[in-house]
Amino acid sequence: MGWLDGVIKRNKELEIMFDLDLFEDQSQRVYLKKIAVDTCVSFLARTISQSEFRVKNGKKFIKDDLYYHLNVRPNKNMTASTFWRTFVHKLVYDNECLIIQADDGDLLIADDFQHNEYAVMEDTFTNVVVKNYEFKRSFRQNEVIHLRYKNERLSPLINGLFADYGDLFGKILNFQKRKGQIRATVDMDLVASKSKEHQEKLQQFIDKLYSAIDQKDVAVVPQQKGHEYKEQNNGSTSSQSVEEVNKVTDGFLDKVAMAIGIPLGLLHGDMADVEKQTKNYMLYTVSPLLKQIKDEGDAKFFTKTEYLNGKCIDIRKVQYQSVFELANAVDKLRSSGIMNGNELRDELGREEVDDPIMNKYVITKNYSEVLEGGEKKDEA
Repeated sequence: MGWLDGVIKRNKELEIMFDLDLFEDQSQRVYLKKIAVDTCVSFLARTISQSEFRVKNGKKFIKDDLYYHLNVRPNKNMTASTFWRTFVHKLVYDNECLIIQADDGDLLIADDFQHNEYAVMEDTFTNVVVKNYEFKRSFRQNEVIHLRYKNERLSPLINGLFADYGDLFGKILNFQKRKGQIRATVDMDLVASKSKEHQEKLQQFIDKLYSAIDQKDVAVVPQQKGHEYKEQNNGSTSSQSVEEVNKVTDGFLDKVAMAIGIPLGLLHGDMADVEKQTKNYMLYTVSPLLKQIKDEGDAKFFTKTEYLNGKCIDIRKVQYQSVFELANAVDKLRSSGIMNGNELRDELGREEVDDPIMNKYVITKNYSEVLEGGEKKDEA
């Protein structure tokens, strides 16, 4: 039976090695990663979801089935805002996202798929799964909207950061809990019986005592006959600061925000230079992503001939300045003759109008040419 004892012993060691309790502290810190990722990705997703995806034909904007699917109801189970938020979440965290079109025209975001890449042939997508339903057919590249966010996946970076920050966060949190912990010691009467039964009970009592001190914020041990309970105090009565905990949390959040391209001031709600930070965020983070969506939409929804004839997707992103805040600048551009009315309307994201006066360039008296004698030229 000696060999059997060896097997049992080895199995016992394996059981300890793979004990999930060893990973309990790590799993309990998962919320640190979840909060950081959800905060940053949701920030970007909310910005993108407020965009209007318009179908432009020459100088006119048309509202057809494509416009309805992009802005109102992409499919039977999602609104447009929910659809685009889900799209951004998958695109940023998984580094790529696939949108397929069902037979009835609905736009569906794939939960899983296999991308078959080729050098000179058109890529295909197989094993496409949407909400536990797997499509039996394969999709060609020209039938889907497929975007990559970056060259490398974001999730390995976040997981690597979490491995360090999560461990540091757990240690600091446990240290802060112990700093404010109430502890006690017990003096035992050695005259008591030294029987085996007594020793076992005594050991159980000590184990429970140290377990309470190690795991509980307030460790209280009941007094027993032959045991004298004494409470220890380190002399500090002030409440302990948890600033170190907040610094680690904010540090991990800031690293994720930097990876996505979100200014830290906007994320933390700082009011200093908020307009400048918003402008940089819209210019360097939001606009490139919208450009990717536009390029993919133009290539997949329209033929080459249609695109060259002026049919395309025009994305009106959310404005951080209202038209009322831009009124003075618009007035100067119009009155100086730099732009006509319809050109200004196009820049403001509004459709051109047929009124002939909106196509004229006008110059007010303030901008009219002055003669050498100081008199203004007679305006016809």
